[in-house]
Amino acid sequence: MQGTLWALAGASAGVAAVAALADRRRNRRRDLDRVGWMPWPLIVMLAIMLALAFTAFAIRG
Repeated sequence: MQGTLWALAGASAGVAAVAALADRRRNRRRDLDRVGWMPWPLIVMLAIMLALAFTAFAIRG
């Protein structure tokens, strides 16, 4: 069970990293009219919170 929690924490951290890169890419775009529709900052925050929660449960258990 603990290995699964660590894997989920790593996956959540990976999602946060990919979303942070996508948000940076969107903020540095050349064509300001091509905004996009994904809420990257929200995805980053939720993924970080999940990674922290999974890490806490893995350490505790």
